[in-house]
Amino acid sequence: MKKLSDLMGEAEQASLEDFLRVIEEADRLISNELKGLSNLRIMGRLVQLPPEGEAIIIGDLHGDLKSLIHILDESKFIEKASKRNETYLIFLGDYGDRGSRSPEVYHIVLSLKTLFPGKVILLQGNHEGPEDLLPYPHDLPYYLQRRFGVDWREIYVKISRLFRKFYTAVIVQGRCLMLHGGVPSRAKGIEDLAYAYLKHPSESHLEEILWSDPAENIVGTVPSPRGAGRLFGEDVTSAFLRLLGVKFMIRGHEPSMEGYMISHGGRILTLFSRRGTPYHNFHGAYLLFNLSLNINSAWQLESFIRKF
Repeated sequence: MKKLSDLMGEAEQASLEDFLRVIEEADRLISNELKGLSNLRIMGRLVQLPPEGEAIIIGDLHGDLKSLIHILDESKFIEKASKRNETYLIFLGDYGDRGSRSPEVYHIVLSLKTLFPGKVILLQGNHEGPEDLLPYPHDLPYYLQRRFGVDWREIYVKISRLFRKFYTAVIVQGRCLMLHGGVPSRAKGIEDLAYAYLKHPSESHLEEILWSDPAENIVGTVPSPRGAGRLFGEDVTSAFLRLLGVKFMIRGHEPSMEGYMISHGGRILTLFSRRGTPYHNFHGAYLLFNLSLNINSAWQLESFIRKF
């Protein structure tokens, strides 16, 4: 069994060729999953999980290697995943950019996918979105160039292609929805969630999933100050959760001083799993809970949130 220290050492010392091999192996595994060649139940870019087993859910990391290592160490994911099948590690997107250790974070995340393919689920964040919706600053190229020199572009091209294969959302049957940003406010069914990547940019579903934020005291949606996505009200959240037959949503995308926020009357939990500059938040947080628990509100998840 590989140890966390092994993954750290490999990420620190990986050559260009080593990094490319990890990307290519992760790409092969995810491509097979999308073809139905895995134990995961997948519809388009939507992963459907049964309400059983333990889940470790990680929000935005933005190149914060120290926070990632802390979460993996404290949660004991590698040890648990090596011994039993009922453990999932779910990333909500935004692994890199805005953090100097972005290459190492991606290397460890993709290495975990290759080691435990059916247990590690990689969601797309707005920093892994389509080329016409890339955020600013998108400084992963700079960090790759600083690490790998003139050959950085080969890694960037291949990892960018892989980003577009990351999943859009996870649904735990009858329990909850997980995605990066927000509700696709014009969605009429689960197909609009699962196949949002095919309908972009002619329809706004993917943009809202990756970019939108919940807001209190509004009805419907209004333009977002981010310049993409929408701000959406509790009425939009409630309608979409009813449509999917789930009770609450877990998402990332927004910094929080405490590492998490609960909004829309307990229908939304926001996780932010990195801390420090440029966000200056006091805490990061992740979630560790059993998917079989009959939880009706994000407020009931507070005892399962791990702040650091």
